[in-house]
Amino acid sequence: MLPAAPLPKHVLEIQEQLQKLESELREVNKNKEKLQKNLQELTEYTHMLRVTKKFVQKSSEYETSSQTIYEEFPALEKDSLMDYTCMQRLGAKLGFVSGLVHCTKLQSFQKMLWRVCKGYTILTYKELDVFLNDPETEEPTKWFVFLISYWGDQIGQKVKKICDCYHCHVYPYPNSSEERQEIIFGLNTRIQDLQAVISKTEEYLKQVLYKASESIFKWVIQVKKMKAVYHVLNLCSFDVTNKCLIAEVWCPVADLQTLRHALEEGSRKSGASIPSFINRIPTNDTPPTLIRTNKFTSGFQNIVDAYGVGTYGEVNPAPYTIITFPFLFAVMFGDFGHGLLMALFAFFLVRHENSPKFQRTQDEIMRTFFEGRYIILLMGLFSVYTGLIYNDCFSKSVNIFGYSWNPAIYNVTRKDSNKYLILDPNVPGVFLGVYPFGIDPIWSLATNRLTFLNSFKMKMSIIVGVIHMTFGVVLSLFNYMHFKKKFCVYLVFIPELIFMMCIFGYLVFMIIFKWLAFSAENSKDAPSILLHFINMFMFTGAGSDDKNRNQDLYPGQTGFQIFLVVIVFLCVPVMLFGKPLYLYWQHHGGQTFGNYRKGYTLVRRGSEEELSLLRSHDLEEGEDHTGREVQRDRSKEEFDMAEVFMHQAIHTIEYCLGCVSNTASYLRLWALSLAHAQLSEVLWKMVLRMGLHMPYSIIGAFLLVLATAAFIALTIFILLVMEGLSAFLHAIRLHWVEFQNKFYSGAGYKFTPFSFKHMSLHMDKEYFP
Repeated sequence: MLPAAPLPKHVLEIQEQLQKLESELREVNKNKEKLQKNLQELTEYTHMLRVTKKFVQKSSEYETSSQTIYEEFPALEKDSLMDYTCMQRLGAKLGFVSGLVHCTKLQSFQKMLWRVCKGYTILTYKELDVFLNDPETEEPTKWFVFLISYWGDQIGQKVKKICDCYHCHVYPYPNSSEERQEIIFGLNTRIQDLQAVISKTEEYLKQVLYKASESIFKWVIQVKKMKAVYHVLNLCSFDVTNKCLIAEVWCPVADLQTLRHALEEGSRKSGASIPSFINRIPTNDTPPTLIRTNKFTSGFQNIVDAYGVGTYGEVNPAPYTIITFPFLFAVMFGDFGHGLLMALFAFFLVRHENSPKFQRTQDEIMRTFFEGRYIILLMGLFSVYTGLIYNDCFSKSVNIFGYSWNPAIYNVTRKDSNKYLILDPNVPGVFLGVYPFGIDPIWSLATNRLTFLNSFKMKMSIIVGVIHMTFGVVLSLFNYMHFKKKFCVYLVFIPELIFMMCIFGYLVFMIIFKWLAFSAENSKDAPSILLHFINMFMFTGAGSDDKNRNQDLYPGQTGFQIFLVVIVFLCVPVMLFGKPLYLYWQHHGGQTFGNYRKGYTLVRRGSEEELSLLRSHDLEEGEDHTGREVQRDRSKEEFDMAEVFMHQAIHTIEYCLGCVSNTASYLRLWALSLAHAQLSEVLWKMVLRMGLHMPYSIIGAFLLVLATAAFIALTIFILLVMEGLSAFLHAIRLHWVEFQNKFYSGAGYKFTPFSFKHMSLHMDKEYFP
């Protein structure tokens, strides 16, 4: 449960808690840094004493075995300017400087000592066997322990300045072994104490941070909600006279009562002396579009909104898309096996739709599949249905109801000593009756199978396309009636519907009539529909050539077709000139066919104070009834006949030519269905069937496993993913261009109300990585 937006008095409490927490954390971190710095210095001092102790032991060994105690330094062995007895004779005092230097500065540090001190120093160094943190970068770094022996106070001052210049960590050097042991013992004791104190400090810091983490999520949500509220308040206009904020917003009529209750509750909680109120005001602006969806319909609504958000009051294609979209997809993707796999995948996503793993996934592809899980589910189920109609399951036919053809009696022709099965229903005893559901599986054995399926799927695509486009034209009627444009019903809708029915509706009629009027016995005498359709626009009748392929389908066909073409030619000028001429007549004093708009009434008239508030706001914004009348008269004066006529001419040309191109576009249903079936058959023959024909041996079994794995992988990635995506895109195109173009403008804008649900309130990775 997310916390509510805080009240202004609660914000001060949150601010006070945050300031207290900040000061406490700053103090604890500051103390922790000091303790860690002291621990670092003590650790470096301990390592320095441990390493320089070896330097002294080494010098003692050389003192007993050699006359010169400094012969261990080869860099200064040959170039020393004075020997030790000479320095004693001059009364110079021997001193030591010890510490740590960064590994990258050692060479430069050594050269600088030699050049500045002119050989009066002896540098001994050794690399530490452990890594120590660099104070500047906080990264583990290699360090060198050095011991510098020098003569004289002036040389000592130069040495110390050079060490400061190179940011060396200098520590006191003990004068005796007893002092060294005492210092090391004290350092170890202090290191243990510091480690204990730092451990306690870290535990306390964890407790403070853990306590803060329990409230940080709540605080972030409350601050985000508070900022969103103030952002909306900044959009309101301030009335100086009445000292109040006035907000003009769009609100659904069904939610007005909820809005009133929310304002009353807000006034009560804030303790305002004057309650907030709401009034409905008249406006000529186009309202935003609100489409209420759920988890099932949201995916289909997103497909429609990708084309364009509908205008307020416009017919929404989404409810019809829920059925037509997966159906058209399934026509192109008709395979029982592939559809079943797709439906099972979508069913898995539906079963786990409440899983946080899928809801918060960062994988873009997986998120796309999850958001469209119900679309994929319906596409899979419809593909199972069309796969049963086509009788295709992974390119193989399934014998469910037996055969309606007698395979024992068929026409056999010979060609190169091979037998071909040709299903001919004219042969007596071959055809036994109508198959109960779908296509008879015996067609998978026939050589004329592809010819039969091509004819069936091509005509089916035309019929489905004409019905789909006609339904889109019919939906435009509801738009005209809703927007009070009755003249468009007579001057646009009826001519468009007649144009569609007289050409392509008649084409569908000829297809169905030919199916019903001709049987297998006289199918050879059946005329060509394509020739009749061409002759229809050439005003030519049936001829006696081409073996009666151009004979009439029914008596009086030629005259009826001429009548339809004349009606089509008469509809074009009505669509072209009807609407512009009517609008011209209307804007020059004519009466409309009920093309008016109802006014608005105030929802609440609770007090004279509220009415005066609205009047003052209207006067401030210049929105009075007189202004609206002037605006209406100005719109009449701005009527441009040329623009209206040009717009209508473009629409008429687009519709007339689009009817032809759109009808041909639905042939993609046939083409993609054929391509999917043939690709499935190629995978079966070239991959899995070759594996099944392997010899019975260990090698054959191994090759069969490889062939099966290749078949599964190619089926998933090529047939399901790539072919599915192709059919999905073609189905979208058929809806956007061929269907929605007939009635849907998509020129509106979406209603985006103020809601905390639309805010990004998740902070899993942002605050808790």
